[in-house]
Amino acid sequence: MTAHWPTVTIVGAGLIGGSAGLALASRRLADRIIGVGRSEASLAAAQERGAVTETTTDLAAGVAAADLVLVATRVGMIPSLLEQIDAAIRPDTLITDAGSTKASIVAAWDQQHRRGRFVGSHPLAGSHQRGPQAAAADLFEGRLTVLTPTPTTPPADCEAIAAFWSALGAEVLELPPAEHDRLLAAASHAPHVIAAALAAATPAAARRLTAGGWRDTTRIAAGDPELWADILLDNAAAIASQLEQVTATTDHLRAAIEAGDRAALIRLLTHAKESRDALGS
Repeated sequence: MTAHWPTVTIVGAGLIGGSAGLALASRRLADRIIGVGRSEASLAAAQERGAVTETTTDLAAGVAAADLVLVATRVGMIPSLLEQIDAAIRPDTLITDAGSTKASIVAAWDQQHRRGRFVGSHPLAGSHQRGPQAAAADLFEGRLTVLTPTPTTPPADCEAIAAFWSALGAEVLELPPAEHDRLLAAASHAPHVIAAALAAATPAAARRLTAGGWRDTTRIAAGDPELWADILLDNAAAIASQLEQVTATTDHLRAAIEAGDRAALIRLLTHAKESRDALGS
């Protein structure tokens, strides 16, 4: 499978899109890297960083010559962008995205016959920072990217998108879209809700006393609220189910604390420690 694309278009050259562009450039995987966005200032910053070789605010013009298109915008924008991209690309152009939810995006794409060849992706990389200034060429190295093909996705298309992410340094895993969303609700989306709740519930008077534990636990609450609102609403049912499980566990811990039941508390904390330790450092 090829590890070179003459022209790659990145729609949304922020943290994820900009990092993909930097990786493509540093590894010499593309001759042209076109950045498409709504903000000329952000596009200029991406070009100054070397994440893209040229920019445009005209989506149709930006994707017309692409061999591969990466959509790295907020989840709520992706289905509409895919519609516009599909109308402007050459037939059989490869398209993927970097959205944190997958079922609704894939379902919207599959509703009708398409010119392009789309495989949903979710690189499990990033930070609470945003914009091309936060992009890094090594962001995907050793990190997992999940592909979400459907039973009708041609294997060659999945292999081509897997080759793209592998070329950027990522490891690749395939999951059905709904399974991806169910598992990410537990691994990412519900934890963000919990971090946000903890940060919001901490009294202002206590902030000067916070140290490493509080800061580590709430770091992701500093993420872009608009981006996260899209994710949480798009995967609402799976997140609500996971939060119910977290609430049940929290209730067990609170009951042990209120009852002064040290043995039960140690048992619950030990289970939590074993779960965390299983991931290593």
